[in-house]
Amino acid sequence: MIRDKLQALQNLETCLKLTKNADYVLLQFTDFLGLLKGRTIPSEEAKNALTDGVTFDGSSVLAGVRIEESDMIMKPDADTFTALPYYFYDKSVASFLCSIHQPDGTQYENDPRQICKKMTLDALQQGYEPTAAAELEFYLVQKQAESSILPVENHVTDKQRYFDNAPGRDKTEPYRMDLTHALSTMGITVERQHHEVGSAQNEITFKYADPVTTADNIVRYKFAAKAVADKKYSWIATFMPKPWHGKPGSGMHIHLGLSNMRTGKNPFYDEKGYASISQTCRYFIGGLLEHARALSAIVASTINSYKRLVPGYEAPVYVAWSKKNRSALVRVPAFSHENEARIEFRCPDPLCNPYLAFVVVFEAGLDGIRKKIDPGDPMDVNVYHLGETERKKLGVGILPTSLKEALEEWKSDDICLRVLGRANAEKFKELKLQECQEYETYIPLDRNEVTPWEVQKYLYS
Repeated sequence: MIRDKLQALQNLETCLKLTKNADYVLLQFTDFLGLLKGRTIPSEEAKNALTDGVTFDGSSVLAGVRIEESDMIMKPDADTFTALPYYFYDKSVASFLCSIHQPDGTQYENDPRQICKKMTLDALQQGYEPTAAAELEFYLVQKQAESSILPVENHVTDKQRYFDNAPGRDKTEPYRMDLTHALSTMGITVERQHHEVGSAQNEITFKYADPVTTADNIVRYKFAAKAVADKKYSWIATFMPKPWHGKPGSGMHIHLGLSNMRTGKNPFYDEKGYASISQTCRYFIGGLLEHARALSAIVASTINSYKRLVPGYEAPVYVAWSKKNRSALVRVPAFSHENEARIEFRCPDPLCNPYLAFVVVFEAGLDGIRKKIDPGDPMDVNVYHLGETERKKLGVGILPTSLKEALEEWKSDDICLRVLGRANAEKFKELKLQECQEYETYIPLDRNEVTPWEVQKYLYS
């Protein structure tokens, strides 16, 4: 305890020294749906903010407190200090991610970041240290009428643009290099980057960490991607799951791992097992498959998400698992070393709240371990090529086809209610049902068509 307090004091002193070089300080957090919020203070106010926090109206934030309890405090987490590239604002700006507190200074338990921290602590108490990584895809689009958007690469007719990097064909490589540099400046370790399948579609992969840190990095990755696109290229970086009907969607595949707290070994690894994974890993997969339909409302949390989750675009529609097989919902990636054994969950997309996504997904997996849920046999064939009758015979389920259908799953599977807390889950459900109701006026004849309403609602999310 004393060591933790000394470390916190040292971090505070370091941050105060660093913020003296800034003109302004951004204080940021996500609301319950994952939208980035915050306020800006002059650097001279950094000491007060770091020690006492900054008050704000919590009732005006989605799924916040009631208006009669609106006074809340956002307190910077000293461990999240970063300096932003100068050209983001043409000023020296530092940034912190914040935890949310009540007026008496106690932690606000419904803060998504706090919920993720609590899940991590619960996993540690069960003997497991969770690790997470994410692969976020996004498009770069031209600035024009927001009801009709075009990718910045609209000059190549090939439908398969994966790994394009020839000058002329690939116009986005310099952007990805600039984004990689910006992320590195912000303290995020980029491992690789590439052109994705769609025109002007990109992916940059950063180093794995604990779930809270990875969620922090996801939030900042999106922030930086948008800032670099806007400030250096006059483009828009959009994380919409499906900006256009007929083009590949953008996912956020997440990689999940565990470490045994007692032995330090990877409980997912078994050299003699299928794909070199253990029975424990199979149970974890079983939990994910068992709860997949209920999890969808959190990890694919928008109307537009279900325009991506359709057959024909490598989107994981079918509830199955396998090694290497990208047509399965849960994939066991090939790995070279024991400590790399992990699983990939492929249905999340970049518009989910990453803190809540990791909470419900890890809880589903750990539920599988506790209850020894068998995932069934792996599907080592392309599930997309199986007919409906054959899929049913093999017991392969299908994900919900709409956000409303995903929310309906909570009536029969209460995992999200249990993990988030019934009050939080009901707030989330209420907001999302309002979103469904708002969309009803705009539902097209072809339900897979992407509407102008979606572009206006999700383009900048």
